[in-house]
Amino acid sequence: MSSSTVEKIKEKLEISEVVGSYLKLEKAGANFKGKCPFHNEKTPSFFVSPSRGSYYCFGCGAKGDIFSFVQEFEGLDFIGSLKLLAERAGVEISEYPKEKDKGEDKLYEVMERATVFFEKGLTQEPSAKKYLLSRGISEETTAIWRIGFVPKDWRLLYTHLKEQGISEKEMEDVGLIKKSETPSQGPSWYDVFRGRILFPIFNTSGRVIAFSGRILEEDPKAPKYLNSPETTLFLKSETLYGFHRAKSDIRRKDYSVLVEGQMDLLLCHQNGFTNTIASSGTAFTEMHLEKLRRLSNKLLLAFDSDNAGFEAAKKSATLALSMGMEVKIADLPKGKDPADLIFEDLDGWRNAIRNAKHLIDFHLDSLSQGAKDGRAQIKEVEKKILPYLTLLSSSIEQAHFVSQISKKTGIREEAIWNDLRKLPRKAPGDEVLSESAVVDIEIKKRKNYIERRLVGIIFWQESKDSLGLDPQALRIKIIAIIGDEQTAMLFRNYEKMKEELIFEAESYYGTEESLVREVEELLLNFEEDIFRDRFVMAMNELQMAEDEKDEEKTKVLLTKCQSISVRLADISKKRIGGS
Repeated sequence: MSSSTVEKIKEKLEISEVVGSYLKLEKAGANFKGKCPFHNEKTPSFFVSPSRGSYYCFGCGAKGDIFSFVQEFEGLDFIGSLKLLAERAGVEISEYPKEKDKGEDKLYEVMERATVFFEKGLTQEPSAKKYLLSRGISEETTAIWRIGFVPKDWRLLYTHLKEQGISEKEMEDVGLIKKSETPSQGPSWYDVFRGRILFPIFNTSGRVIAFSGRILEEDPKAPKYLNSPETTLFLKSETLYGFHRAKSDIRRKDYSVLVEGQMDLLLCHQNGFTNTIASSGTAFTEMHLEKLRRLSNKLLLAFDSDNAGFEAAKKSATLALSMGMEVKIADLPKGKDPADLIFEDLDGWRNAIRNAKHLIDFHLDSLSQGAKDGRAQIKEVEKKILPYLTLLSSSIEQAHFVSQISKKTGIREEAIWNDLRKLPRKAPGDEVLSESAVVDIEIKKRKNYIERRLVGIIFWQESKDSLGLDPQALRIKIIAIIGDEQTAMLFRNYEKMKEELIFEAESYYGTEESLVREVEELLLNFEEDIFRDRFVMAMNELQMAEDEKDEEKTKVLLTKCQSISVRLADISKKRIGGS
């Protein structure tokens, strides 16, 4: 299929209609705006441009065309979005674009053939079927999730795929075989999965991209579970087991349930908890959470009640909380994982989900039950509870939990607030930032915002036939503030983002009146920030000159500081006078 098919689809489908079928849009000048579906926001910052056939969110940076939107919203790959939109547009697809799949179709085919082979293997192994039934997995669930089995043989799958014309490289590329070197015989290939029940891992479109294998006959020398290595198709940091089946119900129910293993997930889905996904033994990442947050901001963790499960839940919950998500934890009976509880006591599982507590309440209640005396309890609050409160972006939420802590521990709210204010703020990666560093970051953000807006307006006005203002005159004003060389560097830095900045300026400044006022204010802020920087640098140099007792340099720098101070006062007068 040539790119003309993609263009035909775009010609037949207006981007505002496609996006508007998923979320509410309202007119904003020549564009449309709405609340971004890819992150939580109260004020709309998601804009759709019919003239460009694209969308852009100024809150999270999501951008693209109708295909990328459907991919992200529906959780599909490109081929999946192509099929969906082609059907909607009434365009027939004769063949799929090779440049899009980059040879991945062949790898998907290899995985599909392996899955069919494993499925057939399960039908021929009574002990594997008996094990699944003993864990409560029905035959229907086994078929839906395409569970399979492979006997304990070194080259069974390898031989089968080789007979079907699959090369060693293709098998190795998807993590199905490995190569061993023997000095006498040279390299030989062997299967990665042997003597295991196989759980296929699917991508968002439901195509098999990897396997997780549970050993059938316990072997102290072999791991209980063995997962596929990372491949072109399978990225552990982005893949959640069961996401392809759970995504619609996560959106519909407005929360997701996170469990650890395949058995937990399968029992959940089998019993109606179809908004469940599993981490499947891999570290839970920010990308996993971002994928879930786009569907719902609410996350419920249901991990094993042992120490390892508790620690895993704590790490995942902390990461989710730091990203602004609402996090709850299900309190499972001691020694039970979700699969055991569902199989043995379905009502008990339902109650655990129904009575799940907010992360902070969960830890606070655990602490209250376990603390031996008041002083120990206070120390535990300081060490284990207050750090969670620093992750909350809402002051109202913080106040609520401060009140809860006070009621349950008897500690005065004022004392809790005092200790909370002393806790360091943290950056991503948990590095502690000093107050001055936090202020520096905020100033830098403001400067970048102002620069970006000014450059965007100039790019936008230069791209228009009918000008609302003179972009060349605006460039000259910037040159007057920072000079020719720095101005040229400023525009070079933003050149790669040109289309994005034009879209942003066009979306925010649709009328000439608002544009003129905004430019005046931006220029004043830009000039003020530049001269404040110069003033700080000059004052630092002055301090050094005074420390070195360099009277001549001190005199020059004192004059420079006074001159900058006068300039800052003039800027302030302009703002007050509005002239």
